[in-house]
Amino acid sequence: MLTLYDAARCPFCARVRIVLDEKGVPYETVEIDLSDRPAWLYEKNPLGRVPVLEEDGWALPESAVIDEFLNERYPEPPLWPADPAERAAARLLVLRFDSFSNAYYAFRREGEGARAAFEEELGALDGLLRRLPYLTGRDFGLADVAYLPWVLRARDLYGVPLEPWPAVAAWVERCCERPSVAAEVEVVAAL
Repeated sequence: MLTLYDAARCPFCARVRIVLDEKGVPYETVEIDLSDRPAWLYEKNPLGRVPVLEEDGWALPESAVIDEFLNERYPEPPLWPADPAERAAARLLVLRFDSFSNAYYAFRREGEGARAAFEEELGALDGLLRRLPYLTGRDFGLADVAYLPWVLRARDLYGVPLEPWPAVAAWVERCCERPSVAAEVEVVAAL
């Protein structure tokens, strides 16, 4: 059985929860208090961060890597497009995620002073989503999973309305129809 070292408030952990749910993979959760990380966590990930996925003593950190591993180990349903060009474009979005997350965390720390940079990132997503229904392309996949937890938290925890970005708002609505994402919305509501 897989064990996920998890923290409900962590959007990186949310990525892994969504993929596990999409794949229908059973797992156990060990909740980590991020304000008081246990010393043993550093044995599983020297950076002391979650998520960490473990099976039979083998531990794998880093959400994007965990998601890739899960997609390869449990190929159904596939979370990357079959077309190599579409797959490369979606992987490029995941690779460039730091720009989005840096703006998000600056907004969280600095408030309204950093909001414009985060809104610019939402505008960039909106431009992409005007052309395709999902960040991964024609179907929901790992590029969507890479961004969605932050957008949900911005909307539901920090009061960022999505109406100025109608393609982003429609994308979130489509994604929330999926049981894996609906479950994450419930997690966010409980924070």
